[in-house]
Amino acid sequence: MANNKSKDSIMNKNISTLTAISFAAALTLAACGGGGGDSGGSSNGDSSNNNGSSSTPPASTATSANVTTPQYAADSAQLAIFNTINQQRQRCGFPALTENTQLDSASQAHADYIGNNGGTITDSEVSTNAGYTGVTYADRATKVGYPASTVSIGGESAGYWTGATLSEAAYGTNIANAWASGVYHIGAFVWPVTQIGIGWNETTYSNFPEAHGVITTANLQKMSGSVPLMFPCDGATGVPYKDVGESPTPPNSNGTVGPALAVASNPGDTVVLTSGTLTDTLGNVVSLQVLNASTDPNKLIQTFEARAYSATPLTANTKYSVSLSGTINGTPFSRTGSFTTGS
Repeated sequence: MANNKSKDSIMNKNISTLTAISFAAALTLAACGGGGGDSGGSSNGDSSNNNGSSSTPPASTATSANVTTPQYAADSAQLAIFNTINQQRQRCGFPALTENTQLDSASQAHADYIGNNGGTITDSEVSTNAGYTGVTYADRATKVGYPASTVSIGGESAGYWTGATLSEAAYGTNIANAWASGVYHIGAFVWPVTQIGIGWNETTYSNFPEAHGVITTANLQKMSGSVPLMFPCDGATGVPYKDVGESPTPPNSNGTVGPALAVASNPGDTVVLTSGTLTDTLGNVVSLQVLNASTDPNKLIQTFEARAYSATPLTANTKYSVSLSGTINGTPFSRTGSFTTGS
């Protein structure tokens, strides 16, 4: 993707205009072969021998590197990402994620790779580049001993820059919230997974920090509750009113869209959205585009989830009522609620 970063002011880097957020995402379901999992995507090299060296440690069990209490430093960007994702997941009925230190190591290696290679936000690595540890999220997890050949692996990467120096927690929160509003990045908040690892790297651009965040998520498990669950859920506040610079670009848009809404269920389920609308307090109706696994040109949306989004930004500081309709395993469902955008 383009070498874009987040911005609060207009600057140029390598002739590219800095955009609101720069990020990339991929989901690998090892059993289904590749970056798109059930829906296709990259080849089944995700859990094979692209690991960068012959020093791969023996694979452990999926949970052997789990920790019951987060090990991230207080006030760190990593802890802010961990808490933001889990708070928002749990609020909407999704299970909290457990830190896995092997996934931390894999994520940290990729964050350092991004920093060592000009800050270009990417999911994949090139073997001839500095800091290479594996082509895919699954490769990098395998390299540190995680059994990625038999366990589902997902990942997201992001970059953030602004013309000021923020606290580490603020950098992490900003990146997590950007993921939460992206059509192809909201998955970290709704996938039926149980584990997360977080990596963080900072370089300097124009005398201010340029932050690079990476998460690796893993281990699909069945969720409880009345599925599919909706995100953001009823009563959410501070929802970004627009999303800019996502890669891949959401279909049928110029890259600047409203925040993504997602519905997600369990592995093996088939969720299809058929329609969606938002209505503001003045009665203005916004028709949403729906994106399902079967219609996603990028083959990243999974069969157990679906998206809805406005092709144009929403209005800041505005309450919207949500109405989504679709089917789960052929049975009709509807979801309603409301959320309020931030500034």
